[in-house]
Amino acid sequence: MSTIRNLAIIAHVDHGKTTLVDALFRQSGVYRDNQRVAERAMDSNELEKERGITILAKCTSILWHENRLNIVDTPGHADFGGEVERILSMVDGVLVLVDASEGPMPQTKFVVAKALRQGLKPIVVINKADKPDARPYEVHEEVFDLFAALDANDDQLDFPTLYASAKEGWAIENLEDEKKDLSPLFNAILKRVAYAEGDVDAPFSMLVTTLESDPYLGRILTGRILSGTARVNMPVKGLGREGDTLEQTRLTKLLAFRGLERVPIQEAIAGDIVAIAGFEKATVSDTICAPEVIEPLKALPIDPPTLAMTFCVNDSPFAGKEGKKVTSRLIRDRLMAEAESNVSIKVTETENTDAFEVAGRGELQLGVLIETMRREGFELAIGRPRVLFKTDETTGQTLEPMEEVQIDVDDEYTGIVVEKMGLRKGELSDLRPSGGGKTRITFIAPSRGLIGYQGEFLTDTRGTGIMSRLFHSYAAYKGPIGGRRNGVLISNAMGQAVAYALWNLEDRGGMFITPGTAVYEGMIIGEHTRDNDLEVNPLKAKQLTNIRAAGKDEAIRLTPPRLLTLEQAIAYIEEDELVEVTPQSLRLRKVLLDPNARKRADREKG
Repeated sequence: MSTIRNLAIIAHVDHGKTTLVDALFRQSGVYRDNQRVAERAMDSNELEKERGITILAKCTSILWHENRLNIVDTPGHADFGGEVERILSMVDGVLVLVDASEGPMPQTKFVVAKALRQGLKPIVVINKADKPDARPYEVHEEVFDLFAALDANDDQLDFPTLYASAKEGWAIENLEDEKKDLSPLFNAILKRVAYAEGDVDAPFSMLVTTLESDPYLGRILTGRILSGTARVNMPVKGLGREGDTLEQTRLTKLLAFRGLERVPIQEAIAGDIVAIAGFEKATVSDTICAPEVIEPLKALPIDPPTLAMTFCVNDSPFAGKEGKKVTSRLIRDRLMAEAESNVSIKVTETENTDAFEVAGRGELQLGVLIETMRREGFELAIGRPRVLFKTDETTGQTLEPMEEVQIDVDDEYTGIVVEKMGLRKGELSDLRPSGGGKTRITFIAPSRGLIGYQGEFLTDTRGTGIMSRLFHSYAAYKGPIGGRRNGVLISNAMGQAVAYALWNLEDRGGMFITPGTAVYEGMIIGEHTRDNDLEVNPLKAKQLTNIRAAGKDEAIRLTPPRLLTLEQAIAYIEEDELVEVTPQSLRLRKVLLDPNARKRADREKG
């Protein structure tokens, strides 16, 4: 009989999911007593460690009293929902982790809704119960209300609740219990999560859930064996979603998860989660099976992309100076590889051979892809994000993606947030005090109105507000939404920016560059105080005469420039602008660098 149990951990960003997995590792003996371990070991990707979020779903395995627990760490951000949906099809139970002071958040709702719809039974862990502002009992009630609102059945509503501190390494069933270790959590998993089942005697079949590349093994497909036994060197084939045979090969490598590592094994049975190598065409949502199987396994439909950006070859005067990968062929191959392993991203080639349209679930997801490519040595230019509209087949009406936006702010900032969301065509659906001088406001707003709002929101709330977004539905087009109100300052020369010139330009607007920054004609160097674009010379040095000596600009005191992050830069630009992304720099520029070409284009438009 199987002793395998498969479960996923669901949580909102920063509620302590990866820290909890670390604590489970320590107490189950995955780590030796004297072993030094990096904190948040599951967030192995560099970007994940920097941003403190989980982007890629990862699998790990723990042995507890002769029971193997396969635990999958899922992303908590809705932009990575494509990963979440597939992961849930591999598991038999879910651990819902909720912060004891924040309570359930929209991304928790997003993943929980999908888990409940699949009939998975939840175990609720109210984490950070030792925080001074913890309110465990109210949060427990909120979780129950959330499950009820998501149409959970009676069995799902009768969920066990544990109070825990992942950081301190304890979990308890009642708040009065002794805070010792995580044994109550392990016991709840053994009690609540069913053994992984599957017909061991049937032919081998497995649904591919994730795909990644390994420098030594090539393409690695991960999934759960639904029937039969997998053995090294056995003949297998890949079936597409329509039942067409993609390829026939041998199972060259079979890997199981043991702790944080993938270990080669000789065979695995139905119910286990494994990784296999040896396939060249089979990809996510395809079926790997024995040669006699003809029916593919049912794969989940994936929510459609709502946002698209143009990725094009960098054609600025500085092209190729900072990055090694600059050609359209390299960019195309990289994007196609991403689209293969990440099913929520769609890549289409445009009429212009040097540009590609990349569609995804949100700004964060596409921002992470651009940042990853930048670190891999790519140079590219990125266009303004735009939402993907749909047409209603019966009425012919244009539909646009809407998002549910939940905002937690200090009471004093409620007015400014409601006003700004109103300008962006957001409709207020709920407003209630959430305790501790804070208010929770919920809006239904068009996705296009939210592009670029995050930075403005943080400024308006002095960095104290928390905004969570979640795809809601497609609804009728809400009409025009005002864009950026200011024009930009555009360099009219090529060279290095001079402090004296920037100082003279300060009354024209705020700068995006510092003295010494290399600039070129058509590059955006700042924001104009008015609504029109202005061409300026950032290279103009102080005129020297016999009287005015060549001092070192001691008197110049420049206002610190506004240095934009990648996401801020992408959200800032307009239709006729691009963000030039290289491994070392981010530059804003006009699509047409020549001022005469820009004037001609304006005349044709007008």
